[in-house]
Amino acid sequence: MRTTLLVVGRTVEQHYITAINDYTERTKHFISFEIEVIPELKNTKNLTADQQKEKEGELICKAFQPGDVIVLLDEFGKEFRSVDFATWMEKKLANVNKRLIFVIGGPYGFSQKVYQAAHEKMSLSKMTFSHQMIRLIFVEQLYRAMTILNGGPYHHE
Repeated sequence: MRTTLLVVGRTVEQHYITAINDYTERTKHFISFEIEVIPELKNTKNLTADQQKEKEGELICKAFQPGDVIVLLDEFGKEFRSVDFATWMEKKLANVNKRLIFVIGGPYGFSQKVYQAAHEKMSLSKMTFSHQMIRLIFVEQLYRAMTILNGGPYHHE
């Protein structure tokens, strides 16, 4: 199984880039993991939030392949403790044949088309974080889950 974090727009702040790359490389010691970036839309000044969501949604859905298991990182998704997320990942590792794709949408969220394509929704917090920051939080939690499953010293109860 391959695990992918699909994001809209590149990470621009260097301190986030450095930390995201660090956790990405650490995670690759345990599983196949990559971050795939969908380019930001150009000329959005004349687009409403709904129009922007629709256009981003089309690009997001184009990135999906048959057999992908799609998990939206969404404020209305299921919340996990870190150890529960590790157990959830363990089940996915055993049952997903192709790609497990986690998706972070654009600034206005997901279009209906993306919600319809998704298999699950997951929330990383009830709080709102910037799209740059949530990438770091997710890759850290994925790394933490892998260390929990592999008995590493990173996570403490």
